[in-house]
Amino acid sequence: MNRMGIFKRSLVEHVTNHLSIYIFTVVLLSMGVIFGAVIVNSLSFSQKNDLYAYLTLFFGQVEEGEFANSSTMFVQSFAHYSKYLGLMWFLGLSVIGLPVIYILLFLKGLVVGFTVGFLVGQMGLNGFFLSFAAIFPQNVLLIPIYIVVATVATSFSIKLWRQVTRRGFEPMFPHFMSYSFFLLFIGALIAIVSLFEAYVSPSIMQAVFQILG
Repeated sequence: MNRMGIFKRSLVEHVTNHLSIYIFTVVLLSMGVIFGAVIVNSLSFSQKNDLYAYLTLFFGQVEEGEFANSSTMFVQSFAHYSKYLGLMWFLGLSVIGLPVIYILLFLKGLVVGFTVGFLVGQMGLNGFFLSFAAIFPQNVLLIPIYIVVATVATSFSIKLWRQVTRRGFEPMFPHFMSYSFFLLFIGALIAIVSLFEAYVSPSIMQAVFQILG
């Protein structure tokens, strides 16, 4: 119980100390989602038809249970998220990488917004239910992960900047070790998301297709 109390205090202190960064990252990600949804309306009729034809083919395979091997899906999903979030972590090791971190975060929001916007725009209420089944569950955990990684990477980059500009001095090695252990923790969370996408999400999607008929 004492350890849980210490963890809660540390978490509250972390959020409080980095509240402005968290607000910025949340707003930036939200802007990406909105921008992604807006882009859907700028697509030409032929582009929408091409994308919808591809999605129809994919959904047909899903409905018939023609999925890739679950273990293969897990490896692919884990590798994708690890590379993306690992790159954000790596960029936090240099001051000049900070803008790229925000670009990657914005792109994540853009992809989510575009996908949901396209499904809803093309399929109406059915598209909403498909989005809820195929996109929402894993992103409940994945989006906060992106926000936290961007915030922690920003915080570490700011510490490096202060060292470079000599505005303050503090040993960086303990911060680097904490930053590195943080990556391992994120890796465990990514594994959970990838397991869900590989072993649970396909069944949910099949169930939704059966309900929608």
